[in-house]
Amino acid sequence: MATFYYIYAAVIGLFLGSFFNVVGLRVPKGESIIRPRSHCPKCQHTLGAGELVPFFSYIFLKGSCRSCGTKISPVYPVTEIATSLLFLVTAWLMGWSPELIIAWTLASLLMMIVITDIHYMVIPNKILIVFAMIFVVERLFIPLNPWWNMFIGAATGFMMLLLIALVSKNGMGGGDIKLFAVLGLVLGWKGVLLAFLFSAFYGTIIGGGGIILGKVRRGQPMPFGPAIALGTMTVYLWGDAFIEWYYQFFLN
Repeated sequence: MATFYYIYAAVIGLFLGSFFNVVGLRVPKGESIIRPRSHCPKCQHTLGAGELVPFFSYIFLKGSCRSCGTKISPVYPVTEIATSLLFLVTAWLMGWSPELIIAWTLASLLMMIVITDIHYMVIPNKILIVFAMIFVVERLFIPLNPWWNMFIGAATGFMMLLLIALVSKNGMGGGDIKLFAVLGLVLGWKGVLLAFLFSAFYGTIIGGGGIILGKVRRGQPMPFGPAIALGTMTVYLWGDAFIEWYYQFFLN
């Protein structure tokens, strides 16, 4: 029975990942996420049911539009698989507790902002506002300990990134500042501080790798969203263990 639940989580993540692609690509352009129906951006061919099966349609169509043969961006199947894995892994690590609702909501937000940041270098206010309201409601029923930690976390995330942006003369985008305020609702003040440290660490690795591979130029802005997503999930899943280890190793 447990296997069925894990498969269910993976399948739900796969289909939601497909939806997150639509949201991430359309919302920054002010387009509706409902209409028009999914279509090829080159020939405008409307996708049929068989072409909308997450991941498997990409494999079956060999990564190309069935109508005009235009290559389909691998970002679509990667997002779907990544979301599926996040839903599966969080369920496996956390069990079927109420907190899993928070975990899946957080994974959904992070996947959307990764898409928008990679494609447009922007984190839309609409997405942040919607998820901020969702997190506040969820944390009222599934609270942090103490319950007010979510509000201190939101204030800490916002002020920390705002200070960095001011000191670095806009080295940090406004979307990142507001995103960390939203993340503070989930992680609390200790978690959001740690999430920023891990995000900076991952960002350095991603940026360094991009420079080595010639994909990133020195001094040029790069999407920070993927690093934030990695840093946030690292802290959300293992942050308490890391903090406990730090206290035992350095303060004892």
